[in-house]
Amino acid sequence: MQMPTIVARGAGAVLSAALLTACAGDPSAGDRSAGDVGAVPLGEADAAWDEGFSVLSAVRELPGGRVLVADPLSQIVVALDLDAGVADTIGGVGSGPAEYRQPDAVWPLPEGRTLLVDLGNGRLTVLSPDLEFGDTRLFATVDPREGTVLRAIPHAVDGAGRVYFGGLRGSAASPDSMTILRLDLDTDAVDSVGAFKRAAITMEFSGRGVRTRPVPLSPVDAWGVAADGRVVVARAGDYSVEWIATDGTVTSGAPVPYARRRIGRAEKMAWRDSQAETGGGLTVRQERVNGEMRTTVLRPGSREDEAELDSYEWPAFLPPFSDRPILVDGTGRAWVRRHREADGTLRYDLFDGTGAVVLKVELDSQRRVVGFGDGTLYAVRTDGQGLQCLERYVLP
Repeated sequence: MQMPTIVARGAGAVLSAALLTACAGDPSAGDRSAGDVGAVPLGEADAAWDEGFSVLSAVRELPGGRVLVADPLSQIVVALDLDAGVADTIGGVGSGPAEYRQPDAVWPLPEGRTLLVDLGNGRLTVLSPDLEFGDTRLFATVDPREGTVLRAIPHAVDGAGRVYFGGLRGSAASPDSMTILRLDLDTDAVDSVGAFKRAAITMEFSGRGVRTRPVPLSPVDAWGVAADGRVVVARAGDYSVEWIATDGTVTSGAPVPYARRRIGRAEKMAWRDSQAETGGGLTVRQERVNGEMRTTVLRPGSREDEAELDSYEWPAFLPPFSDRPILVDGTGRAWVRRHREADGTLRYDLFDGTGAVVLKVELDSQRRVVGFGDGTLYAVRTDGQGLQCLERYVLP
């Protein structure tokens, strides 16, 4: 896939349409009837940016209605006005002030600020309400309790600006689990919130050492965080959802029935395509810079060759849901992403604060949800060339 060319450098520079390749086609998302009781189609977009990005995995709605997006493969951060059709490039490519190398995500912070995740430079940068670059820190942080180095790459950020990420810590982490950790950016305090089941791995021994590989589509717990700091975890064992309150109280819902589906070639190809949505898995690099070890993380942007799929170890059945982060909308509903159906339909099960399903929302084969705003939902439509276009909807 051809990447857009970056030409704008200064904050506020207008992004020319020539930077982004136009997405081809726009079939309706709302012409599919509800497939089962309680399921509703997403409907029609009320605004769209039809020029394609390479990767969009998170968005941040700004006060006033503009939306901020980060594309790590195209190395660009853009503020879009979907109604006016105007885009402003924020910052530029590099390692200095007001620069980034692989801008991977943007998260809302208190007081109208934004947290920019810069994988290529291994750092987190705070943007002011006017999108000016401010404080920067490495996302590799030392756990004050155990003295170990943690990669605090945000999995979620709550309304108080605390960063949540997965890591290993003490007895809360078993060989098949990881700890949900919470980092206060102001005090550097790190505490444990809960634990989740991680992907199974295989180990291959050779003369060069040990190679570990994930077991694709192995049962994994998905989790996310609400603005008020509650953590939601979908348990893969019985497909139940639990909420962990800020005081540690756990509220668990009843298991959700689901039909088991065998993993065949179609499911393996769907898994491969889903990896491309976010630019592939993360590759960790360590290098010494000015006498200090610097950790950076990159998205390779490559897609697994079809023949390579057979080299993995696969489970017999699909788990009940995807391991993608659970998104929580402004009404407090947790959106758990299911696996795509054979016809490409993608369904989200929406859970309330008791862990009960209250709604099911269906998207067509080209779309997926990437975030929410004030009564709005943002989805990405992927065209036939693999380019990703942003759309805005009224929140169901």
